[in-house]
Amino acid sequence: MNFEPYPFEKLNTLLQDITPNPKYAPSVLTVGEPQFETPDFIQKSLCQNAHLLRKYPKTSGEENLRDAQRAFFLKRFNTQLSDAQIIPTFGTREVLFNFPQFFLFDKKDPVMVFTNPFYQIYEGAAIASKAKMVLLNLDESNNFKPLIDEEELSRCDLVILNFPNNPTSSTLTLEELGEWVLLALKHNFVLINDECYSEIYTTEPIPSLLEASWHVGNKDFKNVLVINSISKRSSAPGLRSGFIAGDATILKEYMNYRTYIGCASPLPLQSAAVAAWSDEEHVAHSREIYKKNFEAAKEILGLAIPHATFYIWLRVKNPLAFTKKLYQEYNVKVLPGEYLARDDKHGNNPGKDFVRIALVEDEEKTKSALLRIKECLQ
Repeated sequence: MNFEPYPFEKLNTLLQDITPNPKYAPSVLTVGEPQFETPDFIQKSLCQNAHLLRKYPKTSGEENLRDAQRAFFLKRFNTQLSDAQIIPTFGTREVLFNFPQFFLFDKKDPVMVFTNPFYQIYEGAAIASKAKMVLLNLDESNNFKPLIDEEELSRCDLVILNFPNNPTSSTLTLEELGEWVLLALKHNFVLINDECYSEIYTTEPIPSLLEASWHVGNKDFKNVLVINSISKRSSAPGLRSGFIAGDATILKEYMNYRTYIGCASPLPLQSAAVAAWSDEEHVAHSREIYKKNFEAAKEILGLAIPHATFYIWLRVKNPLAFTKKLYQEYNVKVLPGEYLARDDKHGNNPGKDFVRIALVEDEEKTKSALLRIKECLQ
């Protein structure tokens, strides 16, 4: 298998010969990893249940975790899931990589479609599945939303959307998501939305694809799945708690597949995850921090505040040169957008004029970094 180097490996290569200005404290705004303590009540739950390490965890997840995730989904999206319509996962990276391999295994000449730019695990899954890749470019001309080409979609097997979007911060409305559900039914492809940023919104709550599926009358979620995680919402990426939910027929066979791949979450982690999924107060607190960071970006850089995520997708002249200069002169690391995207069939890379900035620090550190970015831009 010939996998592309990860974006952060490319960044390390780009900056390897540069000595950053020691006048400034380092500011790393490259990784979408919240730089805050995991809430104390989650840590306590983990410690209090450490004795459960003596037991093997179930691949299907403990009943209390499944119940907590279903309760979250009902409360947040007003959508009831049966026990057969959800599977706890070890975060979302593993499921995004192995589900396409499971689903596309018996397909002749499989075709996998995903948004561009993208989370690189989508591409890795397509490579591992020997699938043809079709890219849905997200750029300013379409307001960073995927354009629909029904002729291409009619030939595809699996589509992965990612809204709220990493890295562009764009979102889709309930109606727009519903249109994609109807396309999945019309052309009989499986549609997944990676919803890991659904809880990091700035004003109104962001809808789920399953919510949209119900809205358009597909109440058994045929051909429709969502993936979500507590990594961003609970500042707990190391806890590795996520889920895949939707079409029960697909999930039944996928559950059989999962018994062979050894990705069951340890019981102490599941107990801590139950606490995290069951509480919304700490999530609201995190949202306020990210919202203040966006307000600082509006004040300092004159940027519009997006509806969701904690990313700035910033257009700059010569992003590679800008990234090097910003690191050398101001000790701030950002990620060139072209590392998060690929050339489409016309040779266009929709990330080539941008850098991604992850506003994952507290307000004081964020303002300091943004002021340095402003100075570098000038």
